[in-house]
Amino acid sequence: MSHPVLLVIAHGSRDPRHAATVHALTQRVRAERPGLRVETAFLEFNAPSVPRVLERLAAEGADEVIALPLLLTRAFHAKTDIPSVLREARARLPRLHIRQADVLGPSPLLNATLGRRLREAGVRPGDIPRTGLVLASAGSTDPEAIAVIAEIARELRHTGWCAVRPAFASASLPRTEDAVRALRAEGVDRVAVAPYVIAPGRLPDRIAAGAEAAGADVLADVLGPAPELARLLLERYDEARVLVGASLSA
Repeated sequence: MSHPVLLVIAHGSRDPRHAATVHALTQRVRAERPGLRVETAFLEFNAPSVPRVLERLAAEGADEVIALPLLLTRAFHAKTDIPSVLREARARLPRLHIRQADVLGPSPLLNATLGRRLREAGVRPGDIPRTGLVLASAGSTDPEAIAVIAEIARELRHTGWCAVRPAFASASLPRTEDAVRALRAEGVDRVAVAPYVIAPGRLPDRIAAGAEAAGADVLADVLGPAPELARLLLERYDEARVLVGASLSA
């Protein structure tokens, strides 16, 4: 039996760095698992669209697709946008079995990716006990997504940072610059900002601008095509594949 196609669904952006980063990540996934067919689609702004890729796969004779949201939390896109697009595709393409995988976060592999980017930005193990960390995400109006970011910040606090604060680029407060200044006001001399976002774009740029405006000492890069993130995509794919097999045998 052939493996289901892995369809990575990214949001998309007018910023060309976004799509380039997504494609670099999916290329790393292909390298991690040769023989697995990995396709990329976008909800908006970039091509190809999700319906277009699914139509092509059906025309080529694919039987099963695991649609993996390239999202860190279960917010509007994971709960509404992507399920709606997939429902419409199932109605048009009844012979193509489509299952939506879970979102990427939270996961120890995401925390490991954050650690990688902070080390690359110059944070050494000996710096961590005297450094405050701002975990800066894109932001959401969804309470579940906000709670997840807050919980990740609490978990990171137990890994040795002297303080950890969540921040958001949109929809929620505090902003990155406010979180940096709050840590300074609490007496933290050294502050690092870790963007909890996958690819560059408008909101990550807002995080970077906030970090600079508040005088953060370290600004890490976005998560990007890190090996830990590629492994996490495959982990979510495998989890969904197990569910596919269980449902078919039930």
